[in-house]
Amino acid sequence: MDLAQQFDFLASGAVDLISATDLRQKLRSVDAGERPPLRVKLGIDPTSSEIHLGFAVVLRKLRQFQDLGHTAVLIIGDFTAQVGDPSGKSATRQRLDASEVEANAQSYVRQICQILSPDRLEVRRNSEWLGSLDVHGVLGLTDSSTVAQILARNDFRARYETGKPISLTEFMYPLFQGYDSVMVEADVELGGTDQLFNLHMGRDLQISRGQAAQVVLTTPLLVGIDSGFETQGDGTLLPNKMSKSQANTVGIGESADEQFGKLMSMPDDVPGDPSPTARIERYMRYATGWAPSAIDSSIAGLRGGELHPNIAKRSIARAVCDLYHGSGAGDAAEAEFDSRFAKGGAGRPSEIAEFKIPADLVDGDGRVRMARLVSEAGLAKSAREAERLISQGAVRIDGNALAVNEVRTVQNLDGALLNVGKLGWARLSWS
Repeated sequence: MDLAQQFDFLASGAVDLISATDLRQKLRSVDAGERPPLRVKLGIDPTSSEIHLGFAVVLRKLRQFQDLGHTAVLIIGDFTAQVGDPSGKSATRQRLDASEVEANAQSYVRQICQILSPDRLEVRRNSEWLGSLDVHGVLGLTDSSTVAQILARNDFRARYETGKPISLTEFMYPLFQGYDSVMVEADVELGGTDQLFNLHMGRDLQISRGQAAQVVLTTPLLVGIDSGFETQGDGTLLPNKMSKSQANTVGIGESADEQFGKLMSMPDDVPGDPSPTARIERYMRYATGWAPSAIDSSIAGLRGGELHPNIAKRSIARAVCDLYHGSGAGDAAEAEFDSRFAKGGAGRPSEIAEFKIPADLVDGDGRVRMARLVSEAGLAKSAREAERLISQGAVRIDGNALAVNEVRTVQNLDGALLNVGKLGWARLSWS
């Protein structure tokens, strides 16, 4: 690629790029032989043992830098994981002990190498420098920021205004993350959009210590596979991002069968989604590895009604399985899924009656009253009994247990297989 193509390749899909001019200049200097390849930093706190599709978005961006010959500097936050990143949190995170962090770190590195190339990869642990900081060193970090700056963060401000506690340890987290950039002399730092404040802190600390400021590049956050959402202070609704704390993840280390089943359970449209197909579109763009032309074509089909959401989800699920388990894994997982839930498996009768969703069960936003649906489909004696069955995990949609208060839309349910236990089955339809 020439320099313009390299820039377009790296900037594609970015939400924030600070600054485009700086990135172009750094690429130009490398191309002219005036400096070595860029050191591109990504920090990850091993707070669980699993890398999920949401974090894979930024990992794939880091791989793009590797593919152009640059060095990926992966910071395993074994020290900061014991502090707890407050980004996007409405309460103080629970701190982890050192042994739990170490076990998670080893699991992370194994999974990350499914995406990153072991060549041009430098793995560092920030306990190397943060663990030896004395009081003088910590005070030196605090010179680079003010309380007003920290409280300007959306998450901190919201907690402060509602009287929720903010620990002084959490105040230190952005400084610790920024200090990582100083210690590895990062040229670029990547992160999700919720990391923007922390990434800026790295720039500030580098400048204060005589280093060139790193370029900041953020990637979109992937929403979870659940139907949950949060109501913001201004009343707007925001779907839950993919997060272990929300139990709405698809792990890259999970079996292909697990990945396929979870992705098929994903709702098409929930409160907070900007459009009925927005969630599926996000997964097409950020989880499949498809070429831009294929993504654009599929999205056009979704929006125009030519591509059914369930068919789109199958394509996404096959692509994800192939990415992490090799070519053909998606087809095998789909066959297993169908044998259990779509073609007579798991006690399914050979023929299932169609049940048309009554219009009076659908509200103005297209959401379906699920307990009444189960009852009117003849799979429960009453809506009250249906609620009890749902709470027991006995009600399934395409093989996935329906959660209490889970929101489903008619678009999501059209063509879906509803079953209660082993004996009650219905093929849902909507027109």
